[in-house]
Amino acid sequence: MATQIIHKLSLFTFIAVYLVAGIMHFIKPDIYLEVIPDWLGNKLLINYIAGIAELIVASMAVFFKTRKMAGYLTIAMLLAFIISHVYFLLNGSCAGDLCIPSWIGWSRLLIIHPILIYWAYKITKI
Repeated sequence: MATQIIHKLSLFTFIAVYLVAGIMHFIKPDIYLEVIPDWLGNKLLINYIAGIAELIVASMAVFFKTRKMAGYLTIAMLLAFIISHVYFLLNGSCAGDLCIPSWIGWSRLLIIHPILIYWAYKITKI
């Protein structure tokens, strides 16, 4: 029973996190545009695609039939986002005027990002 509650809490949190993250791509696009490398092309389009993808995976995670696919799509999306994390680190851990200590940038890439990938994988099992 406790495990089931933890799984549901994890699922609802996952959905909320990706809904908020997806919405933020539209509300505060400037933050994201700063960490998209120029060589990828149209930064605004890439930002909106990323936001839409996060909204889609959040929506898919709601339903049992599409939850497994949501988890795997999230993993693919997170792997694609590694480009932005590395770009951010190469720019001195700065996104425009927003700068953070390098150790936080590295922690995001080497610790938090793998945890998010693992979380997405676990969602496929709920």
